[in-house]
Amino acid sequence: MDRTVAHDPLVLLARKAAAAGAEVLSRRDESKFNTDEKSAAGDWVTDFDRAAEEAIRRTIQTTRPNDELTGEEYPSAKPVHPSGLRWSIDPLDGTTNFVRNIAYYCSSVGVCEKQADGSEVWVAGAVVAPALGVEYFAGRGLGAFKRDIRTDSLVQLTGPKPSDSKILATGFGYDPKRREFQASVLQQLLGEYVNVRRLGSAALDLCLVAEGSLDAYVEFGTQEYDWAAGALIAEEAGTPVGRPVGYPGWQYAGLVDPSVLPLPDEDA
Repeated sequence: MDRTVAHDPLVLLARKAAAAGAEVLSRRDESKFNTDEKSAAGDWVTDFDRAAEEAIRRTIQTTRPNDELTGEEYPSAKPVHPSGLRWSIDPLDGTTNFVRNIAYYCSSVGVCEKQADGSEVWVAGAVVAPALGVEYFAGRGLGAFKRDIRTDSLVQLTGPKPSDSKILATGFGYDPKRREFQASVLQQLLGEYVNVRRLGSAALDLCLVAEGSLDAYVEFGTQEYDWAAGALIAEEAGTPVGRPVGYPGWQYAGLVDPSVLPLPDEDA
């Protein structure tokens, strides 16, 4: 591993924070889910979501108390004297998988830096999937990496290679109208791919594109915390990435033609 990314303080903190969330998830116990629905049937949140975000926030605030925190389960934390860094936290990406004991779930932590013009640049990110035993991480300009947690082996990620048998990953929203729109666009895309996967975690979809297991990922309507870390990891692997402009919008990575990703006539 490159010494620069190994010692970058923001990469190290992103990794530590994501690992803290994943450690909570590794204690998965169905008797302690306390499952609630959020926006629609099947859009669940559990006590593990909340506990993992609390662990991630504590880890970041202990080291960097003047950074802003935004997350899925709790209101934003805005310090009195902001540092210019903002963390975007998804404590449990793939809650449905977690509840149903499907291994594709993770803790995802990304951090961006505010620029002089008011824009933000993503500078570090980490994704830890405890049931899969893997960690992904990246720093801007420092590359992207995958670590096997069980063996501590490490590989640098270089994205998908040109292929005649491309596989596309996608996801669907909980609202029926949004699903209908997403399915209609997917039908148009499928001519370029031999098959499609729906794994249930946007963060891991992006990481799998970064490692080349998937050729592309595209989804409409993801939230920032879904892609904050994974998009940087894919980008640092040399993969084209499109982040949504506003919400809702299209998130994509890999071998995707963005010109074939329309917006709905009405908000879906």
